[in-house]
Amino acid sequence: MYVNHRKRKLAVAIRLTLLAAAAVSLEAQMPGTGGGSGASSRATPLPASGRQASTGAVQAQQTPGPGSGVATVSSSVQIGGNFAGSVPAAQSGTGPITLTLSDALKLGLAANLGTVSAGNEARAARAGRLQALSALLPNISANASETVTQVNLAAYGFQFKVPPGFPLSIPSVVGPFEYSSLQGSLNQTVFDAVERRNWKASKETERAANLSAKDARELVVLAVGGSYLQTLAAAARVDSQRAQVANAQAIYNQAVTRKEAGTNARIDVVRSRVELQTEQQRLSSLEADLRKQKIALARVIGVPLDREIVLAEPLRYQETAIPETQAAIAQAEQGRADLRAAEAQLHAAELALAAAHAERYPSASINGYYGALGPTPTSAHGVFAVTGAINVPIWQGGRIKGDIEEAEATVQQRKAELADQRARVEEDVRNALIELETAAGQVKLAESNRAYANETLNEARDRFAAGVATTVEVVQAQEQVAGAESDYISSLFSFDLARLSLARATGQAEADLPDLLKEKR
Repeated sequence: MYVNHRKRKLAVAIRLTLLAAAAVSLEAQMPGTGGGSGASSRATPLPASGRQASTGAVQAQQTPGPGSGVATVSSSVQIGGNFAGSVPAAQSGTGPITLTLSDALKLGLAANLGTVSAGNEARAARAGRLQALSALLPNISANASETVTQVNLAAYGFQFKVPPGFPLSIPSVVGPFEYSSLQGSLNQTVFDAVERRNWKASKETERAANLSAKDARELVVLAVGGSYLQTLAAAARVDSQRAQVANAQAIYNQAVTRKEAGTNARIDVVRSRVELQTEQQRLSSLEADLRKQKIALARVIGVPLDREIVLAEPLRYQETAIPETQAAIAQAEQGRADLRAAEAQLHAAELALAAAHAERYPSASINGYYGALGPTPTSAHGVFAVTGAINVPIWQGGRIKGDIEEAEATVQQRKAELADQRARVEEDVRNALIELETAAGQVKLAESNRAYANETLNEARDRFAAGVATTVEVVQAQEQVAGAESDYISSLFSFDLARLSLARATGQAEADLPDLLKEKR
């Protein structure tokens, strides 16, 4: 009886030894993903706001002007943040660069930091979609290994005492022994409503990012077009002022000639000299402004700042029909990429909310591996395992309810942002129509006033040459001409900028800009 008991104890010890020795081999055969983890998938939380972080803005506007002429509004384009900068490409060559408006647009769309940043954000959104998709696709891996090992059983707490005289010994150290392994594993989600809706939400987020990138292009068009028009206006003012300087020089020379002939008082010479120097000072100021405008344009379109820019198209007035308000608003609702991006952001939030509700649903997965294991590669034998798992959430400690409430708050915020964006688009269209109507009226008045001012100056010079008028009358007429020319240039700039603003407001800026300054036939 006693001998049988000892034999049973010895048999148990031998089995434990064999199990311990095989532990490493079994570990090599079993991949880490051989079974279900038991963890439920979670809805990917989205930011409460669907609007991208502000990286800059472009805004064209009209403000009441203090001038005494017919140009009672002052137009400008404000460019800030990334849209005011660029990433210039390496360009060869020296000398001036002649640019049409279309040429400047191509350069700006390629180099402006606004489009570069928006493109990178779209790429990041695409990467997020691919990451979400990977949770639904098979994950396959393969590995090969060659192992040499030795096991110290005493380290695991095994202490064996063999009875004296027993013809069997149990070592405390097993090995060394070696084995080779080559295997592949597969993990596949069979059904997971949460991950599927996370993926759909990421698709909408990517679509919103692509639409935002398209809207960034529209803003770059507005920035490039506005800068080009501002530079054209500055160049036109310089040309006009040069004409004023030449006119003042002629009047001064005439006054000197008449003084030397004794038919004119010295005060007329001094007065004409003061007017000449005033016009020269204005010219110097306008030339400095033109140089700065060219630098700003070069920064927007990515042209090296040491290259001289020559603008190939002039400011031009084109008779333009004012669109009907509701038709323009309807076109904007279809064409504005930022509005459609806000709609996509709302849809993404709704899918994220659906994913949060789906956290209560069961999920199913399958995991498995197949490989070859043996003492040597030539003596390996096939090993495999397949595990199917179903995970049923029962109680998650209130986590699912919290995820749902967070997703609901995001949906409500994005609904509010979409409503605000629709109102903003309508506001942009209505303001652009008002500005276009105002600018068109001012161009016609400024053109008429310009003709009358030049006629007045010609008559004043004739009277002065005939000796029936002093330089006071001529100087006053000169000032009227200078003011009329400035008003005319400002009104042309306001008109072209208003046309560009309306194209931006309706989402057609990139399509319409290349033909903005081309003469209609």
